[in-house]
Amino acid sequence: MIRTILVLLAALLAFPAFAQTVPAPASAPAANPRVALETAAGRIVVEVYADKAPVTAANFLKYVDQRRLDGITFYRVVKVADHFGFVQFGVQNAPKKVLPRIRHEPTTLTGIKHLDFTLSMPRLAPGTAQGEFTIMVGDQPSFDADPSKPGDNLGYAAFARVVEGQDVVLRIFDAPRSPDAMIMGSFKGEIPVAPVKILTARRVAP
Repeated sequence: MIRTILVLLAALLAFPAFAQTVPAPASAPAANPRVALETAAGRIVVEVYADKAPVTAANFLKYVDQRRLDGITFYRVVKVADHFGFVQFGVQNAPKKVLPRIRHEPTTLTGIKHLDFTLSMPRLAPGTAQGEFTIMVGDQPSFDADPSKPGDNLGYAAFARVVEGQDVVLRIFDAPRSPDAMIMGSFKGEIPVAPVKILTARRVAP
């Protein structure tokens, strides 16, 4: 009898140690941030691919969190054909709004292609992007990195996609443009007659 009790006691004492070896269930990966651009033409919500393009995504979120996009406009529309081109917004190097340049993340590194309604960062040389952003209208593979091409073949840095308000983007894209207006001598024929203002840019729940 005493021997049976000792065996049972030993088993009970061993059980907690065994329980501790069972691995905890894996936690679900954090959802990518979403940002709502409340514009004069309606609401645009974008999913920011912080998991795939961490440098470029973090830069955009800094502009959002520091409210540097509040009050800026969609100041440029490049319309090559029906549903093919892009719209552009940004701080236009305003001293009080622009942040430092960031490292370039090519599409060959991130895997994010310039597909319809993808957000990207225009640049001059790689590593010069700061506070300008474009939204693709139609697929734009020419903006993807292409190692087979000569020279600067690193493309632009795609980092997000419109998940709500595509109709708003298209209204901005299809709005009338001035045939003569320019910005600092550039973008003739690409300046909207009535640029659409971004009232606020804020993170929203995924």
